[in-house]
Amino acid sequence: MDQWIADSAASIATRAERELEALVGVSTPSGDVPGAQEAAAIAAALLPDGAQVEHVPCSSPDHAPDLIARVRGTGAGRILLVGHLDTVVSHAEHRPLERDPANPDKLYGSGTVDMKGGDVLALGVLRALAGRPERLAEVALLLVVDEEWRVGPFGHVERFAGFDACLCFEAGELTAGGDDAVVVKRKAAGTVEVLATGRSAHSGSAPDRGVNALLALATAAQAIAAQHDPHGPDRLTAVPTVVRSGDAFNVVPAEGRLIADVRADRLEAFSRVLDAVPAAVGGAALTAGLAREWPGMDAREPTAPLLARAGELLGRPVIGAQRGGASDASHLAATIPLTVDGLGPRGGAAHNPGEFVLASSLRSRAQVALAVALAAAERARA
Repeated sequence: MDQWIADSAASIATRAERELEALVGVSTPSGDVPGAQEAAAIAAALLPDGAQVEHVPCSSPDHAPDLIARVRGTGAGRILLVGHLDTVVSHAEHRPLERDPANPDKLYGSGTVDMKGGDVLALGVLRALAGRPERLAEVALLLVVDEEWRVGPFGHVERFAGFDACLCFEAGELTAGGDDAVVVKRKAAGTVEVLATGRSAHSGSAPDRGVNALLALATAAQAIAAQHDPHGPDRLTAVPTVVRSGDAFNVVPAEGRLIADVRADRLEAFSRVLDAVPAAVGGAALTAGLAREWPGMDAREPTAPLLARAGELLGRPVIGAQRGGASDASHLAATIPLTVDGLGPRGGAAHNPGEFVLASSLRSRAQVALAVALAAAERARA
């Protein structure tokens, strides 16, 4: 293994658990301004000396600003590191960092793997690269606060146009054979929203005078689920996830809302799901649309030489893998073809009360991230 990678990864791992405890200790559900500001302040305190800090408007309105940190060097090429500080966990359900007494390798906490563990590694990589200014002209770190529930366009693509590489620190993984893997292909993702409009009535004395929005949404949910075709040509998945309708136990619900998560190799495949929703059911009107959509990402070809070189520097293979989950790397890959994701630590149960990071993966995944960053710096100088 390259000695700089080994030494830098050891330094990152030494601090990683303390830094992760500080970030996870702050509850940061998407849209919460005070929590996002506090987490951004912690991240800023962990930056290397001399880093230039900007607080720029978030892609989503009424959110705290996003954080950008820049370190200038004397070399050639520019690399962008990407992470997000927000989680899907409410304040009431927030869980600070704690170690599992039965399995000390597991560090539990809200956002540990998605993706404050990755943020910690990104900050460590930035510090390591700042110590070798001759390697690059610039390293930038972007930490956003709205990744988990953004409904509008991603606002930072043009800001980083012309960068040579983008490294995103969503959770890492291993191949079936135990090799380190990174993500170079992602599905397109979308959120389908169906609104139902019916007519209220007393459900006991005059039920047939009402038009039941809840039943209409149930039909819509089944229609969406029928489009689920993960082994088809577009590998489309269509999963109803949330339904809200009705306010009282004895009133026919007049309104309602259904949410479904859709993923596919192509954004165009989502039109099948929207077309499957009927315009009306039992007299209730249904309106279907995409509340948000994320492009797909396929960086397999441009990143193949990069990952091969990273493996040489690391002394073990780095494998390009595919993943279904959405990421901000997908937005940036269209502008920065050399985009690699999945550079964070390994863990599990993202978006769940038992979310965790494996402490043992912090050093090994720091090594992978540093190897990819070093390989990208070499390519930028070539």
